[in-house]
Amino acid sequence: MKRTKHLLKSGCAMLALTFAVSAAEAQDCPADLPTITPGVLTMSINATIPPRQYIDTSGNLQGLHPDIGREIARRLCLEPEFMNVGFEVQIPGLANQRWDMINTGMYYNPDRAMIMRLVPYTVNALAIVVQRENPLGVTGYDELAGQPVGTEIAGFADALIRDINDEQVAAGFESMQIQAFNTFAEAFAALGAGQVRAVFGPDATAAWYAEQGSFDVGAAGLNPGLPSAFGFDGASGEVLSEAVAQVLRDMVADGTYHEMLGSYGATPIELWDEYTGDIAVYYTPES
Repeated sequence: MKRTKHLLKSGCAMLALTFAVSAAEAQDCPADLPTITPGVLTMSINATIPPRQYIDTSGNLQGLHPDIGREIARRLCLEPEFMNVGFEVQIPGLANQRWDMINTGMYYNPDRAMIMRLVPYTVNALAIVVQRENPLGVTGYDELAGQPVGTEIAGFADALIRDINDEQVAAGFESMQIQAFNTFAEAFAALGAGQVRAVFGPDATAAWYAEQGSFDVGAAGLNPGLPSAFGFDGASGEVLSEAVAQVLRDMVADGTYHEMLGSYGATPIELWDEYTGDIAVYYTPES
């Protein structure tokens, strides 16, 4: 958010204002948040999914997820630090206390809520990205039968496309040749090289690649309503997850949340079918 700057006639007045603002901000800071490194909010991210999270041509981490992570850290009076790693290591790394929070657009599902604390914050849909001019005429899953299809390993899209394929095979369709890559960037590179004929992934990413002129979108808005969630350790993440949930509530109240999501074309959590009217922490460990 932009802050209006006022020119003061006196350097002493400026110094007094600085101390006053610092004192006010310090008063709002949660005390003694249990982070791995004191004073630092360490977040895992897989920066290969533009426009949600990616490295720009200058080597800078960009996108909705870094932006919202930085704003959360600022409001908690913590220094943000990102660990750019593959998704497949993020959940084990959280359990092993390599980072405080997963901030990579991870999908919420009840099974994950049994092993970690989840704070859903935006609603997603999926898409099928195809080669230019859509030579297979893809409009949905049926046209993928018998074709090599790429996705990102170990993510929600990977599991879902396999379930869909199983259903289609049971119905008499030829099996897809599903290839799971370490990152969506690798999957799209394979699409460009002709190694796969389609990539199944987030619709915002599909739209971004289509805007670059690299590929076309065969089908979008698939399986809508699944939220992305921040992830926290089940055993030790109660205090931090509740603090982040409160920050998100504050961001909703002051308009920052909707402004930030709107700038990326992201869907707010209020449109999730299971939204209860409040940003919440979901954790249902097996008893």
